[in-house]
Amino acid sequence: MKKIALFAITAFTAVSISAEAQKSNKKSMKKVLFVVTTNDKLGNTGEKTGFWSEEFAAPYYELLDQGVEITIASPLGGQPPIDPKSADPASATEDTKRFDADKVLQEKLKNTLKLSTVNQKDYDAVFYPGGHGPLWDLVQDHNSIALIESFYTHNKPVAFVCHAPAVLKNVKVNGEYLVKGKKVTGFTNAEEEAVGLTKVVPFLLEDALASNGAIFSKGENWQPYAVADGLLITGQNPASSKLVAAKLLQELN
Repeated sequence: MKKIALFAITAFTAVSISAEAQKSNKKSMKKVLFVVTTNDKLGNTGEKTGFWSEEFAAPYYELLDQGVEITIASPLGGQPPIDPKSADPASATEDTKRFDADKVLQEKLKNTLKLSTVNQKDYDAVFYPGGHGPLWDLVQDHNSIALIESFYTHNKPVAFVCHAPAVLKNVKVNGEYLVKGKKVTGFTNAEEEAVGLTKVVPFLLEDALASNGAIFSKGENWQPYAVADGLLITGQNPASSKLVAAKLLQELN
């Protein structure tokens, strides 16, 4: 009987420790909010746009594979548009191939949260993928502007890649533009010229951030380049997506 009782106590203790460990792991698991565009119109061209799949997929898996829990939100909620050019097989990477085959993620994307319903207190950081879509909706979205300000003022990292740094255009902290005096990067004037959309986009990202007082720097066209200035992390182009995720992970840890 003593052996049975001892076994029962040992088993109960092991289960209790396991349950506590699971609770502890859940508490320590970092949570990152991804915010994507719901705009699918490329200005007045009649062409489609949205978020750029590599800029979503590469950071998503970089973070996910490190145990980060990711929630996705968009201005309107539901299925966000993917820029059709980014889905071209010629632009495929290992991450976008994984993205295309990931049924769980595809289902998750169909049910993005409405941006107005999310609160920074539920997350440790926020990340914005690019694509041209955000230039028309997230730049002006009051929920997005307030959310970025809230993350930043609560000492949480805010990260953006390619065209996504454009959403900082109207973000202010204590009456000053968030980017004022900060080192940033993003899709450059030269890269916009190279894709032939200088006259299509509502503004040039590089010029807009520089005019708000940002210290804008850049690498070679299409080459990986990312900048971290405290909590603010920005990447230049699609090739910079993993660099941004790596810097975000470093800040989270």
